Amino acid sequence: MIAAQESMTAKLCSFARAYHSMLGKNKIFDDYLAYDIIGKDAYDEIGSLLKGQVEASGQLPRYGFESLLVFEEMDHYFSPIALSRIAFAERALDRFARNRASCQYVICGAGMDTFVFRNTDEAVQVFELDHPDTQAYKLRRIHELRWEVPPNAHYAAIDFEQDDLGRTLLHSGFHTSEPSFFSLLGVAYYLTAEAFREFVRSVSILASPGSQFVLDFPDESTFEPDSTSRVRRLAQITEQFGEPMRHGFELAEMREILASEGFVIRNHESPADIQRHFFADRTDHQQAMENVHFILAEKRRQ
Repeated sequence: MIAAQESMTAKLCSFARAYHSMLGKNKIFDDYLAYDIIGKDAYDEIGSLLKGQVEASGQLPRYGFESLLVFEEMDHYFSPIALSRIAFAERALDRFARNRASCQYVICGAGMDTFVFRNTDEAVQVFELDHPDTQAYKLRRIHELRWEVPPNAHYAAIDFEQDDLGRTLLHSGFHTSEPSFFSLLGVAYYLTAEAFREFVRSVSILASPGSQFVLDFPDESTFEPDSTSRVRRLAQITEQFGEPMRHGFELAEMREILASEGFVIRNHESPADIQRHFFADRTDHQQAMENVHFILAEKRRQ
C-alpha cells in the first residue's frame, strides 16, 4: 500500500519546513520545531545534496547552501506543496477539534511532523503512524533533544505494505467510537487507484460518523504529454529518488472512491484555490503546483 522505506521526499519536505521557518518571509506555515526535530546532520545532508545539484548545473552558490540561489529548485517544486498542505490540514483539524470535548488525530506517514509538540489542546489524542525505521529515528531525536513526550501522544510503528491499519491503531489505544481526524499527506502520489481505495476503506472502517479525512493528490494532468514543464520536472525528480508517481486522479474518480467507502467531500481546493489562499501576492518564487489538489472529506452520518 504505502512505501515501507524511509522516504527521501519526506526528508525534503521536512527540510523545506525547517528552512521556511528559519529564513522564509511572509510565512505560509511556521513549523518552528522542524529544524530541531530533523537535526543538524540531516539538515546539512539535504542542504549539501541541493548544493551539489546546483553546482552540477553550473550555478555556484555565493555563500554555502543557505544561498537563495541553491534553493530555487526547492522553492519551485517542493516547498509549495509541503507548506500549503500542512497549513490546510492543521487549519481543518483546528476547526474539527475546536468545539469537541475530545477527539483523535491520526497522522498516517507522520515522518518528522511536530504537531504533538506544538499542540496546546490536551483533548486531542495524537496517533503517529510510520515505518519502524523512520519512527525509530524520530524517537531517537526526541530523546536527544530531551523533549518530554506529552501523555496524549501515541507512536505506532507500522509497515503499511504488510501490517493492518486497524489492528495497529486499536493496539495503540485508538477508540472507534470517538470522533477522529485522519491525515494522509504526500502519499497518494505514490499509490495506484486500487491501493488508495484500500487505504480509504481501512480508514472508513475505523472512523466514526462525522469523522474527517484530509489528503492531497496529483490530478490526471501529471502524466499528460503536454503537461507543464514544472509538473513533468516534479515527477522526474521523485522518480530519481526511487519514488515514482503512480497515478493521477481525476476529481470524479477521487469523489467516487471516497463516496463508495462512506465519505463525502466537504472541501475541495483546486490548484487555483490553493494559489489564491496560500500564494497570492507573494514576492518569492513560490506558486501552487498546477496539478496538486487538497480534499477534506467527512464520514457520512447514518
